[in-house]
Parts: sequence; C-alpha cells; structure tokens
Amino acid sequence: MPEQPKNREAGKEFLFVGKDFERVRTLIYRRAGIALADSKQEMVYSRLARRLRAKGLSSFEVYLDLLERNPADDEWEAFTNALTTNLTSFFREAHHFPILAAHVKSIKEPVTVWCSASSTGEEPYTIAMTLCEAYNTLTPPVHIIATDIDTNVLVTAENGVYPIERVEKMSPALVKRFFLRGKGDKEGFVRVRPELRQLITFKQLNLLADSWPITGQFDVIFCRNVMIYFDKQTQSKILSRFVPLMKSNGLLFAGHSENFLYATNALKLRGKTVYELSGAHNAAGN
Repeated sequence: MPEQPKNREAGKEFLFVGKDFERVRTLIYRRAGIALADSKQEMVYSRLARRLRAKGLSSFEVYLDLLERNPADDEWEAFTNALTTNLTSFFREAHHFPILAAHVKSIKEPVTVWCSASSTGEEPYTIAMTLCEAYNTLTPPVHIIATDIDTNVLVTAENGVYPIERVEKMSPALVKRFFLRGKGDKEGFVRVRPELRQLITFKQLNLLADSWPITGQFDVIFCRNVMIYFDKQTQSKILSRFVPLMKSNGLLFAGHSENFLYATNALKLRGKTVYELSGAHNAAGN
C-alpha cells in the first residue's frame, strides 16, 4: 500500500487522505493519460489546494465530486493544467538540433514540423531558430505546429515573452538575431522576433483525445520528455498514431530517458533518441 499522505492535523489547510489521492490519480489518467507515482502526493496536494481556494471549496472530496458530476465543466481544464509538469528551456538536449538542421537541408519542399508538447514555447521557438539558421533567413519555407494539453502554458508560448535569464546560456549572436530586448517597464524581458512567431501555429491538443486537430504528414515530430508520464500501454497507443503522420523520410525526436523501440516495430533508431520509420513499414506503403 502507498504511504498515506499527511492530513490537516499535521498542518494542512485541507484534509487530503489516501482515497483522495487515488481519485486524483484515476481522474488525471482518464483525462490525460498521466500516471502519477506515489511520490507525487505532496505535489498533487500543493497544486490542487490552489484550485480549492479559487473555488471556495472546503475539501478535496467536494472538489473531486464536482469534477465527476460535471464532465464538461471548465474546471477540468484547470485541474489538468494544475497537474501538468512543464520543464523546458531553449536548446534543451542540444544534440538534436544539428540533426534537425542537417535533415531539413535534404528536403526540397516546404518543411512541416509538429512539436507535440510545446509547454511555454521554448522548444518550438528553438526549432524555429534552428531552421532559420539552416536556411539563413528569417522566413524559411517552414511551418511548425506546436501543441500542448495545458492552455496556460500555450498563452505564454503565444506571447513569446521571457525573463532575460532564460536566454543567458544562448550565444549573444542568437539572442541578437532572434529576440527583442524590453525597455522601460519591460526591461529584464525579451520577446521573440515576430518573424519567428509567424512560423508557428499554437494549438491545444490532448494526446489521449479520440481525434487530433492536425492533418497531413510531417517531416519531423518532436515528442520529448512526454512519454515518461504515460504507462506503456498509453505510450504504444500514441506512437501508433504518430507513425501514419510521418513522411517516409520523417524523423521522430524523443527525450533523453525515453525508448520507443519496445512499443512498435514501425520505428528504428537513427541516432541518440532520434527515430525514423523502419524499412518494413516503408515497404508496406507509408
């Protein structure tokens, strides 16, 4: 049995017992495919306690009852946003981007990229910067679709405004080319250049949804550090839906701790956490 979380008697504002945590685990798994570990009890309490305060509710039991009684309630979005982890940075797992640049240079037609977990935007903007550098223009023949389940982070991504500390590890030349420095009350912040922003379409998307609001096939799909939150059955299901969306020479980029080979024979490893369609799948007529 998992260790029972401490309750209100130990200084908690709200009563939070084992059955509450189990209900949260069940609901977020059904909604977003996220498998919460036992070790996430404190995180769940901290993040959802804010929702109880915002709704003026007295207990987790009442809050979870509200969700279950109203499957179409807007609070489901806030619930999902609260439990979604968004760790990202510009040029995270930097070894991927030279591979991306080399790949697009071999493509003669406009490049299409899907960033399937865009978080606050650092990853899709890094993709856009890489492609601008590869083509040596701020208007490359590129269209990037960036999606996330969390609507809050998508707002940040669309705005493209970040504390200047977020770009301090980037080369000064890149910062100068792709960001505008804030002045006055915006001092201490940077904004991505509008040319970069125009390369990207941001959309809300739940990878567990029955249908995805995207069409066509992609030269590149980024799905990095997302699968680690899903169980193996969910991972396999999502990968099986990625495969038909990849062009015959398409690439799929994974996170540093993720391995997709066990889940499907339609993919093969091309480089460090970079996958392409297997020969058998291409022969079958992708």
